[in-house]
Amino acid sequence: MDVNGKHITVFGMAKSGRAVAALLREHGAIVRVSDQKPLSELGALDFDYVPQSAEALAGCELAVLSPGVPPDQAIFRGVPVAGDVEAASWFLRGPILGITGANGKTTTTALTGHLLETAGIPNQVGGNIGTPLAEMVAASRDDQWNVLELSSFQLETTETLHVRIAVALNLTPDHLDRHGDMERYAAAKARIFRNQTAEDYAVLNAENETTVAYAALTPAQVRWFHAGAPVHPGVWCESGKLLAYGEPFLNVSDISLRGRHNVENILAAACAAQLAGASLTAIAAGVRSFPGVEHRIEFVRTLNGVSYYNDSKATNVDATIKALESFESGLWVILGGKDKNSDYTTLRALLHSRAKAALLIGAAADKIESHLRGCVRMERCGDLRTAILLARAGAQPGDTVLLAPACASFDQFTGYEQRGRVFKEIVNSLGEEQV
Repeated sequence: MDVNGKHITVFGMAKSGRAVAALLREHGAIVRVSDQKPLSELGALDFDYVPQSAEALAGCELAVLSPGVPPDQAIFRGVPVAGDVEAASWFLRGPILGITGANGKTTTTALTGHLLETAGIPNQVGGNIGTPLAEMVAASRDDQWNVLELSSFQLETTETLHVRIAVALNLTPDHLDRHGDMERYAAAKARIFRNQTAEDYAVLNAENETTVAYAALTPAQVRWFHAGAPVHPGVWCESGKLLAYGEPFLNVSDISLRGRHNVENILAAACAAQLAGASLTAIAAGVRSFPGVEHRIEFVRTLNGVSYYNDSKATNVDATIKALESFESGLWVILGGKDKNSDYTTLRALLHSRAKAALLIGAAADKIESHLRGCVRMERCGDLRTAILLARAGAQPGDTVLLAPACASFDQFTGYEQRGRVFKEIVNSLGEEQV
């Protein structure tokens, strides 16, 4: 797309918005920027700024939206709209390996890049994880894979994005406060297949009803993954081994990541990496050497026989279920944050069987308490420090304190990353003496 001389307004001045604004200006666009926050709260901006309103669209030929800006706002009616990923893709070189899903995207994306790196295949990793796509453009090459985590917020504003290898991990309720219902959420995710051809690949979870249905939406060649039974053509887990098209390549006992869901993530990453050219030998070596992802069932420390785990990335109920399933018993679970129109009642059975207490923080505490009342001991803590100290006081050797909030973080933190790092800082500051 030729943007030279076009008047473009970029909405949302977080990291991705700033990056795409700079990229568009570099390619000759006349860029103005806008945000809901006043200029005084945004820091230095090297662009003309207008508060987010219809005024920001005066004379605008294109509105480019950061992921946090809903495209269905009234001010955008009648104005061509593109997301930051869509706009950055116009200038990107090299094929895209894109990964989406309600849960597991970050781990699978990071692991896929690591597997390709282990196999000696040039790649760079970014998108919804780490580096915005606009910042990846300068380093992109025709012979290099762009391994991208793609969220529904990013995909819903794509039109021309071409994903050579598209991975759909799962679909469970999430972001319904933004999308309204599961049908619209699933449709946003499905846009990852929008421009695929018969020469491309779709890697799909054979255990998830929605991802199975995606097979009918793409002309690409479908490959399946399944954590409990053979699938053809594809990769699966059977009798303690991971197999690709029937060939064993890794023992489950060699996997350091906790939980069945991580077996699914590894199978998806292995399938995608093999399609991108990695050998099974390199894939097995890469899985063994993968250190895991920060904030995803991340071990922090053991203190007085009690283990502390940071799963701040569990920003929805399904992710928290997967975290709970990764531990047998003795859990002190920290829940709460900003509600996403979630149903927390699905946590009841696991909390009843595996948790000693649920420690509630943040704005969603009232709703969570009403949904979980009677299934587990609950403590209203308010903030993260209070929850950690209460768990520390009550936990016995062999117990686990688990941050797995089932909520967004934006009531008390700037993002799940800050929430997870604060959790780790507090836990690591605890002394050996009992409080």
